[in-house]
Formats: sequence, structure tokens, C-alpha cells
Amino acid sequence: VYKRQVILIESDINNLILNSMKMNYWKFAVLAMAVVALSFTSCSDDGNGGGGDGDEVTLKGDVTSTVTLTANNTYYLDGEYIVKDGGVLRIEPGTKIIAKSEDQTIDFILVEQGGKIMAEGTAEKPIIMTSETEEPGAWGGLHICGRAPINAGNQKSEVGDAPYGGNIVNDNSGILRYVRIEYAGYKFTAEKECNGFTFYGVGNGTTLEYLQAYKGTDDGFEWFGGTVNAKYLVSYSNSDDAFDWTQGWVGKGQFFVAYQAPQSEFPLGCDCLIEADNWDKGFGATPIACPVLANMTLIGADSEISEGSDIATQNRGIRLRAGTQAKLYNTIVTGKTRNLTTETTETEGFLADGTSVLKYITMAGDINCKEGIYSSALFTAAANHNTINATPAFTNKYIGVIDGGEDMSAIDPFFTKAQYQGAVKAGNDWTTGWTKK
Repeated sequence: VYKRQVILIESDINNLILNSMKMNYWKFAVLAMAVVALSFTSCSDDGNGGGGDGDEVTLKGDVTSTVTLTANNTYYLDGEYIVKDGGVLRIEPGTKIIAKSEDQTIDFILVEQGGKIMAEGTAEKPIIMTSETEEPGAWGGLHICGRAPINAGNQKSEVGDAPYGGNIVNDNSGILRYVRIEYAGYKFTAEKECNGFTFYGVGNGTTLEYLQAYKGTDDGFEWFGGTVNAKYLVSYSNSDDAFDWTQGWVGKGQFFVAYQAPQSEFPLGCDCLIEADNWDKGFGATPIACPVLANMTLIGADSEISEGSDIATQNRGIRLRAGTQAKLYNTIVTGKTRNLTTETTETEGFLADGTSVLKYITMAGDINCKEGIYSSALFTAAANHNTINATPAFTNKYIGVIDGGEDMSAIDPFFTKAQYQGAVKAGNDWTTGWTKK
């Protein structure tokens, strides 16, 4: 529509010039200035989401240039909203996006390869993406596709069928800071699902900080390969896994909270606190998933969410399987029947030979090793500083840490020095103001 307007405007200007001698000068000047002003207005934005002051704006279709969403407008997401290659979606602090959820159409935001989302809220003015019904599973969440390496060949996103993956380690898909996604998550089939936040082959030029996924019906956060790093993440009562990775994610993360409310409060129940795969279709595929994560508080709740299988199999905390490696430090795990389980020969072998690291971890209960290559004795070896059968205590759901931890800043400058176990220290609650409980 706007491109057509600009073409008509150019034609009108030519006609004005040709007929200017027949017009009074002042009439020509006023009309010409109006036409020029309209042409600038038409070209300044994509026209798909900008809006005026205090407008109700529908977000739908493609973003191909730059669109800016502002807090003074009300935005309704109606179906697909896709940031194409070269497009930029800017979202200002305090902006709220509401998925309409009126029919069987799935509302979601997708950033394709080459597109960017610049969503920079503040603790006082977070960016909120929610649903009109305020019910879990009401919409499809946020999906970002990048050009960083994955280990699964040519792939397309589970939502929107957009390609992802490549060889650009530092690919930049934008900035997410102080963003809360509520009531997302949707399951198409056993193989295709929407999460709160989904990162497909996203590169480490992208910034992820202060993000919450709240009461969705699938994972809170999922990484499909990529190199992107993240700090200050909160997954609150998402009915599948709090954090999930596969296809070779090798990023870094610090200060992660997973909290699962009791099933009496959240009837959908929740699955794993962390579900970790290298790739379920190729345990040895490279690059092998090996994120480095520190200062996590993972608080689970056992729940009866089994689909015809043994209920106990659903009640796992950290689940390491399908050939994944992992380096986990300074972490507290509690609330599940089996707070840490290891599966597959490859995964347990990486733990036994020291390729994977579990260090400064305090856990309720003992670990469970399916293959028997790794063991509780190796987990609790003195050099690891791990503790089993503990009873960690928290205030205000997840506030509290345990003294003693690895100085991760000495390993990598990405990390903040925090020589304690857990994510949120009393007196320094970085979740205040922008998260929902």
C-alpha cells in the first residue's frame, strides 16, 4: 500500500509541475508541501506496525525495512509477524504486544536469517508479550533464526519453516533485554512445538539478557544449535522443560532460574528443569553441544503429566542425554524425584573422562546414571565440590544461594565473578520489577 502511495505521489508531483502555471502560487505551494510530507511519512516505516499516538495497531505480515513499536500504542498480534532479511523490528521500553487468540490461527513473531529484533526494555519498563486470554498455550511465542553453526544439516524452524544455521559464529540477530513472554507454547505435532523463546542457530553477536518465560505449555527457552550467550533468564512454570538444548548449542550462560509451581497451583504440571541433547538423530554429530552454564537455581515440582508412560520418568531435574556434553557450575537443584539423570553411552562417557564438568553443584537426592559409566562416586569426588542429599532453602520462591563456588570470571570474561551456588542472592534480587510470579 505504501509503495503504491509513493508511486502515485511522484506522479502527482509531475502533474503539479506541469499545471503550476494554471494555479495560484500559494495554492501550489501548500499542495506541494502536503504531498512531500505525505511521501516522507510513507517511506519512513514499513507501515506494518508503526501506528500513531495512542493507536490500536494490528501486527501481521512481513517486516521488510524498519518498524518501531512504542509504549503509547496498543499492539495486537494477529497471526504471523515475520521480520525478513534486512528488516528490523524495534520495540521501545514499556511496549506491550497482545496475541489475539481469537481462532485457530497461531500468533507468533519470527525473525528470519538476516532480520533483527531490537527489543530493549528496562527493569522499570519491561517489554511484555502476552495473550488476550491470559491462558497457557494461547499463542506461539518468539522465534529467532540465525546463521551460526548447528550439527543437524539443513533445517527449518518448527514454526514458520524458516531456514537456520550456517558458519557465522558471531552472527547478530539483535538485542533482547528485559522482555517477558507470557502464556506462550503450542504443540503442532510430536515433532513441532512453539516455546516461549526459541533460538535457532543464533550467533553470539546477539544479546540475550533479563528474559522471562511465564506459564507456557511447552519449553520456556530452547536452543537449536548456535553460539549465542545469555544472562539473567527466568523460566517460571512452563509445562514442558524450563531450559532445553539440542543440535549442538555451544553458548555460555549465567544466572538462570527455573521455578516450577506445585501442580495444585499450575495444573498442567511441568517436565524437566533442563533437557539436554546433542542431537537425538545423531548422538555424535558435530559440533557437539557443550554449553558452559553457571549460577543456576533449578527448583522443580513432581507432577502427573505422563502420557501413558511411567509417571516417575517425567519427574527429572537435569536430564543429560543424546550425546550432549555440558559444563555446569555453581548450581542448586531440588524438587524432583530424580534431580539429575544421565543417559546414553556418549553423554556418560564425557562425564567420566572429564570432558564434561559438573562442579559446585548442591542437589537434593542422589544422581541417576542409566548406563552405569558415570556414577554418584565420580559426581561427589572431592575435586568437584558437589553435594548430594541436601535440603536447600529459599525465600520468595527462589531467592537464596550457598556460599562456595567457581570464579567463572577467571575462566572467561563473559562471566561475572559470583563464587556462590545459585542465581539470586538475597539483597541483590535482579528479578525485581520486571518478572511475574
